[in-house]
Amino acid sequence: RDERLFHQPEANHLGDCPICCIPLPYDVTRCAMQLCCSKVICKGCFIANFVTERRQKLKPKCPFCRETLKSKAKVYKNTMKRIKAGDPVATFQFAADCKKAGDFSKAFEYYTKATELGDIEAHLRLAGMYHNEEGVTFSVEKEIYHLEAAALGGHPIARHTLGSHEMVKGNFERGMKHYIIASKLGNKMSMESVMDGFRRGFVTKEELSATLRTHQAAYDAMNTPERVKIEASLEKLGLN
Repeated sequence: RDERLFHQPEANHLGDCPICCIPLPYDVTRCAMQLCCSKVICKGCFIANFVTERRQKLKPKCPFCRETLKSKAKVYKNTMKRIKAGDPVATFQFAADCKKAGDFSKAFEYYTKATELGDIEAHLRLAGMYHNEEGVTFSVEKEIYHLEAAALGGHPIARHTLGSHEMVKGNFERGMKHYIIASKLGNKMSMESVMDGFRRGFVTKEELSATLRTHQAAYDAMNTPERVKIEASLEKLGLN
């Protein structure tokens, strides 16, 4: 079991942006989910498409499938259609919308359906619901189950959280293994934890050096200068 749990994924759970083919940031708030085709793209590509449309006075279309953007009612109808067809991304997004609206029961139902369809992010959200008692009874066991499922799917945040659980229990070797895996996927917080582990004698100099190199490569791949510039501009406008 541990051999599978501590296997190093090649990339994070979101993979590459289908437009620019650059690794997507593992934080979904830095991505844009297209409700028409359920494609997750980076905000850089989303904004580039938006700017082009504004300059050329074009009709707003999806940057990926080029579907003309629809009204809220039509978007909802399309989302329900995709959910019925077994679309994991649409199912996850509907669950997230339900949770945002305060409907924890429906959010839990659709997050669960999304995990059954293979959505990794939904596992992390369910772990959070069990941890925060949002519509469900608090359960460390179920939280860990979903964190492990998300970590196995390449989710750096879930992996970091597992590391923190192990460190609290005094399982420093296991905790550091989780932090190292998350660091190599570009997680900055995990990298800081590995450096702290080195100072405390839990990580060797060789392990730290190898982790730093892989971390920097993964971090730079997700945070290209163009992407960082666009996100900084959105932040200034209060749109990020």
